[in-house]
Amino acid sequence: MLDAMRTRVVGLTGGIGSGKTTVAGFLADLGATIVDADRIVHELQAPGQPMLEDLAAEFGREILDASGALDRKALGAIVFADPDARLRLGRIVHPKVGIEMLRQVTAAREARVPLAVADIPLLYEGRREGRDTAGALGVEGVILSWVPVEVQIARTMERDDCTREAAVARIRAQIPIDEKRDMAEWVIDNSGNVADTERQVRQLYEKLVEAEPGD
Repeated sequence: MLDAMRTRVVGLTGGIGSGKTTVAGFLADLGATIVDADRIVHELQAPGQPMLEDLAAEFGREILDASGALDRKALGAIVFADPDARLRLGRIVHPKVGIEMLRQVTAAREARVPLAVADIPLLYEGRREGRDTAGALGVEGVILSWVPVEVQIARTMERDDCTREAAVARIRAQIPIDEKRDMAEWVIDNSGNVADTERQVRQLYEKLVEAEPGD
């Protein structure tokens, strides 16, 4: 068994429409502590937070809705269409998110939970841009929630109520999911039914909490 005094830290990533949130939910149900980058981003971009004003200064007040909150669709329309805009967004968002993720991972280690999962949607994209958040957190390996590209497209169209062309553009803004599959230490095939995904997640969780690091 893994030493009860030690917390194992792994990463979790996927692609648009890959069902990563479902995988994270099953891991949480099994007892893992989820350090969710998206949730942290939402908290840091809430009205009244300094980051929201930084974003408005960079991309214009049109990214805010009538109440002054962030209009994520408006911001997404800018950054998905422009690689330079994505880099500018990253320079604003990622440093503060990384600091908060490290705080939460450190708290998980201090609490001696068996498994902490750093849920980072753009984990591999960040590495290519010279920003290895997972490495800074001491992540030992990465779980990928994988589906075929056509499933990504269909799910993105349904979730975002967008055209196929818009879904494809968003997917192409990320590293291809099959390329991520080659880089990941563990893969959950999330293209089947929910019960099959849950079975795979349970098996992996048991392996991670019972195995020695590196296994």
